[in-house]
Amino acid sequence: MMFRRLSLAAPLAAIALAGCGVNAIPTADENAKAKWADVQNQYQRRADLIPNLVATVKGYATHEQQTLEGVTEARAKATSITVSADDLKDPAKVKAFQDAQNQLSGALGRLLAVQESYPQLQADQNFLALQSQLEGTENRIAVARSDYNAAVQAYNTRIRTFPDTITAKIIYGAKPITPFTATAPNAEAAPKVSF
Repeated sequence: MMFRRLSLAAPLAAIALAGCGVNAIPTADENAKAKWADVQNQYQRRADLIPNLVATVKGYATHEQQTLEGVTEARAKATSITVSADDLKDPAKVKAFQDAQNQLSGALGRLLAVQESYPQLQADQNFLALQSQLEGTENRIAVARSDYNAAVQAYNTRIRTFPDTITAKIIYGAKPITPFTATAPNAEAAPKVSF
């Protein structure tokens, strides 16, 4: 009699556990962490390109030292602040990372504005190739951040909805992951371009 009850209870317990997100919650968490790794990969790609861009511009714009130093300093700061997958649930660490990346984006914008003052730089093939690579990288960063935010939304929704919320809190002690947000001043406004 006891064996029969256990044989009936085992499948019911398996179905109940499957419906409570026992496997889905860690899967969603790992997906968000993988997407964050993609974001970091694209930022690293940008950081690797910057020294080449700075060296090319420096060859033409030797008296624009302040702008070049600003890019170099911003790059150093951006690469010194890291956020591991475990830090994604700490909004302060994610914000510090975002702020450093935004400073680098601003410095790069000033550097690219320097090229307008140097017609021979605009025509240099090395500069054009690096600028194209940097623009492509910025697009990849935007896509990676968007993919990360989608994964974060899926994870955060899963840990907050029934019945997964029970498993998330009791078994995993799950906390929401911090999404990537625009923190640059006036990020919602389109940049003005003038020639």
